[in-house]
Amino acid sequence: MGIDLDAYFGHQALPEDYKSGFVALIGRPNAGKSTLLNQVLGQKIAIVSDKPQTTRTKIQGIYTDEEMQVIFFDTPGLHKPRHKLGDYMNRAAEVTFGDVDVICYLVDASQPFGGGEAHICKQLASLSGAAGKTPVFLLLNKMDLLPGEEPDILSLAQPYLARLQFAQVLPISAMTGQGVEELLAALRATLPVGPRYYDDEQLTDQPERLIMAEIIREKIFLAVREEIPHAVAVSINQYQRRSNGMLYLEAMIFVERDSQKGIIIGKGGAMLRSIGQAARAEIEGLFAEQIYLDLRVKVKKDWRDDTWLLKSLGYDPKKL
Repeated sequence: MGIDLDAYFGHQALPEDYKSGFVALIGRPNAGKSTLLNQVLGQKIAIVSDKPQTTRTKIQGIYTDEEMQVIFFDTPGLHKPRHKLGDYMNRAAEVTFGDVDVICYLVDASQPFGGGEAHICKQLASLSGAAGKTPVFLLLNKMDLLPGEEPDILSLAQPYLARLQFAQVLPISAMTGQGVEELLAALRATLPVGPRYYDDEQLTDQPERLIMAEIIREKIFLAVREEIPHAVAVSINQYQRRSNGMLYLEAMIFVERDSQKGIIIGKGGAMLRSIGQAARAEIEGLFAEQIYLDLRVKVKKDWRDDTWLLKSLGYDPKKL
């Protein structure tokens, strides 16, 4: 006689045709992958900005409803790397290709097809999984930026269709939510029958420290409108509960040059205080915690090519 494990652990039994699976969000930098993930989940777990290469690691987001559970991987944008960090980011994206049930390839429909998109299509076509076994959805993102009420979807998709066979072509806007329900319906029809891997309230598997560090890095992106953000990394060095119940966080901001340190600190420390205030407010809202945030800035020349520091910051290609 079998045991009903759902009933035993007090969980609601799942329908026999419950769907689940793993979905990779891939595309060039600034295609809108993180924005789409946050839109699907209804809550921000991935940092976003208008600067390319904001996402540096695979971020796992979990969408659950009564009929399916989807584990999304928000991957770094594929690009031509200039340092070891760039190599890691590309590798983090590429290792997901043959490891998922569906690949969602996001493109910026407001921009013309170019060499970067041709390179990604070639990569997908060269993979036996992506070419035949793993369904690839083409998501024409940023439809809200296109002029006119009814853009010609076929014309927009044609350069991609000429290079790769897609299981679905879906126009969406990650920013406004247009097409998200249609995307979820397409995933529901495509994913295999499977278990619920995570509790239905869980939205991500990312550690709290990593999410907090990423929020701080996002606030730097938003505050400093120059090339500096790409030379910035953030590490939470201390994470302590004080006797008054307040959570004490010490975060180290790494930059590559003294001039960058000066810009982030600002005159009289004004920029650093502004970054800290914005980060603290979002962290407190997200985790329902009262925190004391201590930000420090350290120069580490060429840290993006420092193998040891990259590993300490979590960018270890051996763990992909």
